[in-house]
Amino acid sequence: MVSLKGLLLFSASILCFLSFSSLGFASFTPIDCFLISCGGNKSIQVEDGRVFESDFGGSDVVLSTNSLITVSNNENGLFSELHNSARLFTKSSVYTISTKQIGRHWLRLHFYPVKNNKHNLKSAVFSVVANGITLLHEFSFSRLGKKEPLLKEYVIEIGGSSSSGDLVLTLSPVSGSVAFINGIEVVSMPEGQFDFSVVPIPRGPGFVVPSSVALETAYRVNMGGPKLTPRNDTLWRVWNSDHTFLVNPASARKVSTDPKSVKYPAGESVDIAPNWVYATAQEMADAKVIDQKFNITWTFPVEDGFIYFVRMHFCDFVSLSLNNLIFDVYINNQTAVESLDISTKTMALSAAYFVDFVVNMSTGSNKIFVQVGPSNLRITPSNAILNGLEIMKMSNPSSSLDGKFVGYSSNSERSNTKRHVMLVIFAILGSLAGLLLIAASCFLCFVCFRKPKMVKQKSLSWLSFPNHIGISETKISAGSFASTTPSRTLGRIFAFSEIREATKDFDESLVIGVGGFGKVYKGVLENGVMVAVKRGNSKSQQGLVEFRTEIEMLSKLRHRHLVSLIGYCEELNEMILVYEFMAGGPLRKHLYGSDFPHLSWKQRLEICIGAAKGLHYLHTGAAECIIHRDVKTTNILLDENLTAKVADFGLSKFGPALDQTHVSTAVKGSFGYLDPEYYRRQQLTEKSDVYSFGVVLMEVLCARSAINPSLPREQVNIAEWAMHWQKKGQLEHIIDPYLAGKVSIDSLRKYGETAEKCLAEYGVERPSMGDVLWNLEYVLNLQAAARQSLEDENSNAIPDIPYSIPRVESGEADEIDIVSHGESDVTTSSGVFSQIMNPKGR
Repeated sequence: MVSLKGLLLFSASILCFLSFSSLGFASFTPIDCFLISCGGNKSIQVEDGRVFESDFGGSDVVLSTNSLITVSNNENGLFSELHNSARLFTKSSVYTISTKQIGRHWLRLHFYPVKNNKHNLKSAVFSVVANGITLLHEFSFSRLGKKEPLLKEYVIEIGGSSSSGDLVLTLSPVSGSVAFINGIEVVSMPEGQFDFSVVPIPRGPGFVVPSSVALETAYRVNMGGPKLTPRNDTLWRVWNSDHTFLVNPASARKVSTDPKSVKYPAGESVDIAPNWVYATAQEMADAKVIDQKFNITWTFPVEDGFIYFVRMHFCDFVSLSLNNLIFDVYINNQTAVESLDISTKTMALSAAYFVDFVVNMSTGSNKIFVQVGPSNLRITPSNAILNGLEIMKMSNPSSSLDGKFVGYSSNSERSNTKRHVMLVIFAILGSLAGLLLIAASCFLCFVCFRKPKMVKQKSLSWLSFPNHIGISETKISAGSFASTTPSRTLGRIFAFSEIREATKDFDESLVIGVGGFGKVYKGVLENGVMVAVKRGNSKSQQGLVEFRTEIEMLSKLRHRHLVSLIGYCEELNEMILVYEFMAGGPLRKHLYGSDFPHLSWKQRLEICIGAAKGLHYLHTGAAECIIHRDVKTTNILLDENLTAKVADFGLSKFGPALDQTHVSTAVKGSFGYLDPEYYRRQQLTEKSDVYSFGVVLMEVLCARSAINPSLPREQVNIAEWAMHWQKKGQLEHIIDPYLAGKVSIDSLRKYGETAEKCLAEYGVERPSMGDVLWNLEYVLNLQAAARQSLEDENSNAIPDIPYSIPRVESGEADEIDIVSHGESDVTTSSGVFSQIMNPKGR
């Protein structure tokens, strides 16, 4: 007699097979295929043809819970019907899914906060654990700033040495909150999907990723092609377009071929990646030069402290013959593959090929840079391609995929025992702390009363921020920092509810910028004041330290040419900064990459003078010298009158003491603006800001980005390129064509000399910001003196520029941040910046 369990397993397999057949794929039929609609009371067919069954009943999907509520919202027509319902849990609850196959499985979780009269699912805070692996810790949908459903995809081992043949999925709300889930997918994987040798970066001996390690999909990208949905993938994966990850879109060109022409060599599974991925690619754009020497660069923000699995997909359909495409592959400025010739691996053109790597991100960096570029062998035409890319986070030694969580114990009894022990310990420590606090208070009162003249006010030292769980629906949250009253030292402290109202619940249409810290929203306070709200990204490296630094620095500074901090919010694990609103936006957008009107030479000089005044104040006018450490055109903001103000103090440092010449610190900043001496020696001075400001001066003059990989190698870095012409006395050859005939020769000559001094190789050779300011004001006076002759006779003007270099703009490209590089083998400025084009392993 056939058991009910066997019958259900057989039915699930048939449903999966039929779904694949309807899509035209029959290469893989999973043994385990559980598609579960949580909270629904009927089967749901989604757009790709798959059918999700209700989690009510069934012997292979068991839901054990002390308290559950089912909610539904039939009014949601924007998304799949799967997201019209959800299952709620007010206490820790478990899904137990009995599988037939032992080994790795796809686990996909669907989350969308449907409306419910009793509970606000958007503000729910809960954790999710699968077979002892922490997938989410104190997760809240509200922190994502998303309006569409969230799909989290994992790879979990089932039936290994430490588990039975069951997938045990535990959802645990924090105290006073709820947990919810809309859908669950558990699908067995094809054999050997991740059982290939991986190459560590930096390079070392290859190894195979242990099956006990869980994976979480961070990115899956289709280079040069459109977004691919589960309809196009036998394993129901989603492949996003790569456009948003390209550092410089102008450096790449989309190419494609017929997917039917893609071949899978013997031994390579068609399930590794769809032929749609291999049929599109990004290749090097034509820079109109004989010898192209630049790389295509993609950047992917990740969570630091983890190891990441990186899989690259290649298919050479651009060559006319074998061995005609040879290129290098780099990951995080390290050589991953040198002189890769795809055809020697596949022995055919238009053949699928992939290679795996692991990247250790425990060094403090929070971005993975992937680059492909021409090989130094120079035996083939300069070209490089990439077809697809997968980046997956690997679970850490604490069996966690969430950086906010340290460890987890699956033994409930042991966990309860430890909890009781910890409560006792905390009670004892709390009592002792209370006694010590009382004693300390008495002592301080005694000292203050006896010796008031000896009490010296010290700078504020930061205490740990409290982590609040819950949601603030009022203006003031009990037991939190949320207050509408101003802080005596740090500015106004906002409640999270105030920030939500000011930004219309972080409406994406109000986003006015995106930086390393997070998104910046335009907002309006209750009193009508317009503000800029910078919301910290939980996955950004610029986290708590930068948050505190920004508040500490700006709370002590007030200057006409520094952006003012109005206040901040630290509630619900949010880090939010509120600034005065700068209607003109960043200087960069007024120079290139946007439709803003061209700035006149006089306006550009006045903007540079304003920024120089702000930096001069930082270096000399504050109580202590402050080094900005990230001077660039995106951190110089303009108001409605084009008054320049320096912004973003998250990386700032106090300067050296009187008996010191420098501050020794890890290298932080942005490629293209970084002081080469600071990069080599890790010795920071205020002259590092002067160097960065010199780059800004050249950016203002030439109206092009500091780094443009699309240009020929000698033109990539604006500092090197501009100094080449400055030393020849022919700076007019690379000036912004809009300024041709509008700048006096004397004004330009003095401007070039000032920038040249700022860009000196060594800090001692550079002027102070005070000297730079004086020189720029002199440049403006020279222009004013020559203005009449420029208008009347045009006798002292620069003629039309016959040798101006065609520029490929990179308005959408972000600067590449440098974080904590420990190497210092670069000896020249050229060496420093050429790494972005030819990043040899260091």
